[in-house]
Amino acid sequence: MMQQLEEGFWQRNRSSKVDDVMETARNIIADVQKDGDKAIKAYTEKFDKIKLDRLQVSREEIEEAYEKVDPELVEELENAAYNIERFHKMQLPQDLWLSEVEPGITLGVKSTPLERVGCYIPGGRASYPSTALMCVIPARVAGVDEVVCCTPAPINPATLVALDIAGVDEIYSIGGIQAIAGMALGTESIEPVQKIVGPGNVFVTAAKTLLRGKIEIDFPAGPSEAGVLADDSCDPAYVASDLVAQAEHDPMSAFILITDSEDVAKAVDKEIEKQVKDAPRKEIIMAAMKNSGYIVADDMEIAIEMMNDVAPEHLCIQTRDVMDTLSKVKNAGSIFVGRYTPIAAGDYASGTNHVLPTASGAKLYSGLNVAHFRKTSTVQMLSKDGLDILSPTIRKISKSEGLYAHCNSVDIRLPKKKKSKDE
Repeated sequence: MMQQLEEGFWQRNRSSKVDDVMETARNIIADVQKDGDKAIKAYTEKFDKIKLDRLQVSREEIEEAYEKVDPELVEELENAAYNIERFHKMQLPQDLWLSEVEPGITLGVKSTPLERVGCYIPGGRASYPSTALMCVIPARVAGVDEVVCCTPAPINPATLVALDIAGVDEIYSIGGIQAIAGMALGTESIEPVQKIVGPGNVFVTAAKTLLRGKIEIDFPAGPSEAGVLADDSCDPAYVASDLVAQAEHDPMSAFILITDSEDVAKAVDKEIEKQVKDAPRKEIIMAAMKNSGYIVADDMEIAIEMMNDVAPEHLCIQTRDVMDTLSKVKNAGSIFVGRYTPIAAGDYASGTNHVLPTASGAKLYSGLNVAHFRKTSTVQMLSKDGLDILSPTIRKISKSEGLYAHCNSVDIRLPKKKKSKDE
């Protein structure tokens, strides 16, 4: 059932298809910039077959959503929100730290939250109330003043409830390129944001890429993926369950098992066949299987090297010495250590964030965290004596660069003493 992959298959096949839709994204962004709400409504009707009277979701609609959602689900969303908030509070930096590195020379860093950010929550094949929590709560913890969200209409009631639990300020029932453009550029209904975070399809990623510069973004986040490192100490059923869980997201999802044992690969393959047989989303899983497979490495050291090159969104470690394996992992969005740590724990309940870089993006980017919603300024504070210590360095280097006004800014504060006649 699983295909055996050649080394390099993943890197070739997980590359972004963003370039293919750039022209479409560019045209829609231009229309939104020109016509604002009118363009957003027109594209929503064209792509989503929904005619919107207004873009923003009302408080009444949110209250109605609570009535439609199972109270037990509301309770568990609140539990998940608590765990997410708890973990992200651990990441909070000091607002300001200062340290006197030499007498009269004090240096430090000031950390400041962004004022207004936008979150994109995907719709489509499935609703993702969990992603609503993952995007909004870190922004709130970071101290962002205003958090707005776009998600395609019709919005699942559970997503509305999750956004409310997370503490979002504004919700707009729009999706796709037009939603990203609306948040980035602003319209009659939407005030522009400083940064946009959240996963999306290739169109959303294209829009975020094109608008970077007008606004900041988190990172490109495409179809979900998982990697598993496993040796003969693993439970094949557990490994298979994580791979199948990842495959059920989307036909474009993918997984890769890298092991040092052909027997492990065969055992996992049998378990996948068993678990897929009666899976509710079997058709999607089977489509994702075409993007997925396994590699048998000569040993676990080589397996780990291969996985570092893959740099998966999610990485499960099911080896004999999990901590040793963990110490050698360099590139992964989020890491799940040990047989009792399914990816689903991070997706929903542990508190870590599931908005993560894909397509080997973990080589460059970190998953969504509090730092995405804050910016830092370095601080320096000198006394006269402190400036005196630094003055020879400033004078010499500034003159060597021909920047004499820089040198003068020191001289004017520390005028050289005139020599006496006796000297």
